[in-house]
Amino acid sequence: MHYQISVTDPESHFLNITYTIPDIDQLFIEVQLPAWRPGRYEIQNFAKNIQFIEAISTNGHKLPIRKLTKDRWRIETEGEKTVQIRYNFYAAIQNAGSSYVDEELWYLNFINFCMYTEGRINDPCTVKLDLPEGYEIACGLPRLVRISNNIPLAYVNELEAADFYQLVDSPLLASTLLQKCDYYVGGVYFCIWMHGNLNPNWERIKRDFQRFSAEQIATMREFPERNYFFLNLILPTAFYHGVEHRNSTMIVLGPDDEGEGLYTDLLGVSSHELFHAWNIIRIRPIELLPYDFTKENYFDTCFVAEGCTTYYGDLFLKRAGIFNEEAYLKELQVYMKRHFENNGKAHQSLTQSSFDLWLDGYEKGIPDRKVSVYHKGALVALILDLFIRKKTNHESSLDKVMRRLWQRFGKPFIGYNLRDYQDIAEEVAGESLDWYWKDCILTNGPLEFRLNEALEFVGLKMSVFSNGSIQLNVMDDLRAKVQRDKWLKTVQETREGEENDEEL
Repeated sequence: MHYQISVTDPESHFLNITYTIPDIDQLFIEVQLPAWRPGRYEIQNFAKNIQFIEAISTNGHKLPIRKLTKDRWRIETEGEKTVQIRYNFYAAIQNAGSSYVDEELWYLNFINFCMYTEGRINDPCTVKLDLPEGYEIACGLPRLVRISNNIPLAYVNELEAADFYQLVDSPLLASTLLQKCDYYVGGVYFCIWMHGNLNPNWERIKRDFQRFSAEQIATMREFPERNYFFLNLILPTAFYHGVEHRNSTMIVLGPDDEGEGLYTDLLGVSSHELFHAWNIIRIRPIELLPYDFTKENYFDTCFVAEGCTTYYGDLFLKRAGIFNEEAYLKELQVYMKRHFENNGKAHQSLTQSSFDLWLDGYEKGIPDRKVSVYHKGALVALILDLFIRKKTNHESSLDKVMRRLWQRFGKPFIGYNLRDYQDIAEEVAGESLDWYWKDCILTNGPLEFRLNEALEFVGLKMSVFSNGSIQLNVMDDLRAKVQRDKWLKTVQETREGEENDEEL
């Protein structure tokens, strides 16, 4: 499968796409445009941005094309072995899951506008970009190389993917204004790309990104990819959005003049998205294997995918020595405030809210109906982590739960369900956790008691005031401080005698 992408008039924000389908042996084919994108579990109807579409043979003969659903078309091949679908797409949105083109930037999420042919979603794909002169490309896909006399000469503006799934899990930035720095951790290559009106402190960025990357790899014992790319679009207006991908993340932040606040946001979202390289990209709910891009893919474990990742995103920054204890506890209090002040009395459980992401998970919705799989999900991850640590004197923790999920489900890429997560958590805890599933996950009961019960172990207490506001307090208890230090301690140094989870 081959896609050629051009932009005739950058001010119009329209992409021109030619999708070439070879080796056809049928009287008709059907092509599908995705209705949603991974990382955002709601129907988004990308087809509404297509202005025109036509099907032609290689000699320019128009072929009959008929729309079957809002985002699916049937083409009569009339015996042609190769068919081209020509269409355009309006790319004028700058968030981490959309596409945008203008006079200085191409920002492409292929999931928005690339079609696949029914029955051939696993075919290899190539993408040719008709870029303006001098544009650099930032993307997790490999680029083709021009070869002469068996000698590699230069990269060309053509990318390749093993299949459609890899293609649409690889966003792209292209511009003459891109800036970058790179680093290695344990043989893994990392590259940070920036586009925006800013002068990055690359020395500081490289140091801090290297620290939290090393901390995450030390915790999980290995990294799923050989290369990883942080793609950052920095806007002049306020923005905070990141989306995880197979070997990259797309992040949109702003405003570009915010200074230290912008840098803290950059660290937080980058650490969060990097942990997704394990948790959701590979440790994936079985209901999402494989992705069905035509309809909703319901699952009830998004509190694991997003809640555990939210919890770990800032925790890794503390363990890596980037955040001090005060900065970390400040972020922890943010999750508490967002949960208890916004939806602490919600009627849905975490599993119900996970399932209903497809209904209204990304909008405010009616009062007291749903909870956030991010914020409440992070708090229940903390409760589980501290419970296991207290019971085992820190010999086990949520770290071990995530590693076993990786070894048993992520690394072999077979998908897990809620029962699998429950079994591993109880295995690591060494006992039944019926109280945890009942009080924290499967029902909508108040969380204050279980949360303070966990926090007491590390000398913390959450206070709820009469006006509904929340405050996290540090207790004056030296023994609890010792436990808190162990909880927040780096794991980059391998501990002698620690159980080898890879053999389990």
